[in-house]
Amino acid sequence: MSNREREERDAALSQEEEEKAADLSHEEEVDVEERRAPAAKIVHEAIRRQGIEELERPATSLLWSGVVAGMAMGMSVLAEAVLRHSLPESPAKPVLSSFGYTVGFLIVIMGRLQLFTESTVTAVLPLTTKPSWPSFWRTARLWAIVLGANLVGTFAFALYAVLGGFASNELTGAIVEVSHAVLKHDPLATLLGGIPSGFLIATIVWIMPSSSGQRIWIIMLITWLIALGGFAHVIAGSAEAWVLLLDGSASIGWVLGGFLLPAFIGNVIGGTGLFAFLAHAQVSREIHD
Repeated sequence: MSNREREERDAALSQEEEEKAADLSHEEEVDVEERRAPAAKIVHEAIRRQGIEELERPATSLLWSGVVAGMAMGMSVLAEAVLRHSLPESPAKPVLSSFGYTVGFLIVIMGRLQLFTESTVTAVLPLTTKPSWPSFWRTARLWAIVLGANLVGTFAFALYAVLGGFASNELTGAIVEVSHAVLKHDPLATLLGGIPSGFLIATIVWIMPSSSGQRIWIIMLITWLIALGGFAHVIAGSAEAWVLLLDGSASIGWVLGGFLLPAFIGNVIGGTGLFAFLAHAQVSREIHD
């Protein structure tokens, strides 16, 4: 037996002794395994397979799911406007009304609808695991369809809101007021604010496989943080940008170049450039050995 084989045998025996340090029955061992958090490579594989499933969906399925997701994201703007309109004036009002921002994300993520900022992780892990030009083009195809569909959905929400679809001038005014928040930042600040937003949405995707029973609270907490921090989210923010365009408060040039493009770049940097590649890097040796 070579020295390397002896070292591997001793390491395996040592690990086995550590794992069985406590004298447990079979039922207790099963209970221990159920309570352990899944290994990082298991979480990685769960998300990678979800990404493959999304990449293989027909274009029409992605399109309609993306449009519905965009309309649902408008509910974040609506819910925040309802709370701002209903709550009495107080120092806590901005904090409490920001809870409304979580509504659209809850609908989209729990409903498994196609949201662009989620795909910055799910659709990218298959590409980082086995890089190839066909995989790259499949990812680009999904991104293009979902992003375009999301923007169509948020535009439909904004058009409905500005045309008085909610049958309340006060509520329409509150929606416009909430939407003015995106005008506070210049393009560079929007890009920089999009990075933490993209990263935080990516953390939701990463946490979901091991958080059954707590998913609603995780989504609410993280997306509430995005609202409180004033971070830019290209889809939720596009609903506000479209409202301002249709209301006459912003130009098409500002919507496209002042908000959508910088927010898109920031979200991709945070979701793909930082989170997805770093999450893959931590398990790359384990999954390729």
